[in-house]
Amino acid sequence: MSSSERFFDPVIDQHDTWLAVNPVQGCPKDCAYCYLKDQGQTLVRPQQVATPDETLALLLDSPYYHPAAVLALYTCTDALATPRNRAHLIALLDCLGASAARNPVCLITKCAVTADVLDCITRNQAAGLPIIVYLSYSGLGPDVEHGIDHEALRRNFPLLHDAGVPIIHYWRPALPQNSSPATITYVLDWVTRYARCSVAAGLKVKPHARDQMAPLWPKLRDPELNVEAAASIWPRSIWESLHTIPDRYGDYPIYHTNTCALSYVLGTADRANVLSSPTCQNINRCPAEQRDRCIAALPLRAVPTAADIAAHLVRLGYSDIPHTWDPATRTLTIHAAMQLRDRHNMAQVHGITVQASREPTDRYWSGNLAGGEPLILDADTL
Repeated sequence: MSSSERFFDPVIDQHDTWLAVNPVQGCPKDCAYCYLKDQGQTLVRPQQVATPDETLALLLDSPYYHPAAVLALYTCTDALATPRNRAHLIALLDCLGASAARNPVCLITKCAVTADVLDCITRNQAAGLPIIVYLSYSGLGPDVEHGIDHEALRRNFPLLHDAGVPIIHYWRPALPQNSSPATITYVLDWVTRYARCSVAAGLKVKPHARDQMAPLWPKLRDPELNVEAAASIWPRSIWESLHTIPDRYGDYPIYHTNTCALSYVLGTADRANVLSSPTCQNINRCPAEQRDRCIAALPLRAVPTAADIAAHLVRLGYSDIPHTWDPATRTLTIHAAMQLRDRHNMAQVHGITVQASREPTDRYWSGNLAGGEPLILDADTL
């Protein structure tokens, strides 16, 4: 892709955890690992592709929309990066707050939370709109996250906490550069004071992005490593450290599954079939009361009928796709290729497992719902 060519995502799209809402796209920052880089969407002026009113209409009309969907706003930019972005965010939050929709809203940022944005968040919270702020902070420096004011990012934690805004600490990506014990301690000592929990997401490599990531971690050049199929990639040091958290952090929750972090903060039960999985039992650092909530809700979940499944497939444009529905295991098997966004939507809406082969043109990275597994590597070379 040439430097002048920009690829734009749909305004409303389905990701593995949430609905992505992207009425403004393009970021003036230049984080070396950013998934927008090969789309020509870094070091550019953010561009509006839908007004706030148009965005709400597109959301409610989307085949992916459902009343329980979590909305992730501005994943193709940073909503706080520029004054125009912030003005659009404020207008969109006010638009959502004035609507009948009460979908939980997530805002992911590395930029400073300004007073006008904080006022908007708190007034829409007071009106009944659930809002969670993800602060993406992993201990990386300006040599990797170009253009980020990391001290301003750290100040966001007490600012939002004191205002009563729920914070999820987004601990991503994991690279050799931020996997030392000193860096891990520096991050945890700060975030555990203010965040409700952390999501440790590793490094994600979407199709054809290996060359972008290799300068950050030369080991990824190894052709024997199927980095694009991994749900996440981890230096062994940080992976092992996350499973031996010192006692001084108490019962602070750390999740490897974003859906579980959202369930914990929202006070809801697991709908992504994580409960009792190896990730649930051996990896997620989850409070006992949250596990009890998930266990209690399990027998109460409605089982979709074959007609429910067929109607949803039609809504997504798959009226004739061959499939098998097993209600006993809550597993839908698609006997053909299917876009990941459609698999994720079926899984989220019905709380089921969806198995299908991947479309070869799919640009989205693999994830837990797509069957990916973590890839743990020794970070012996920089």
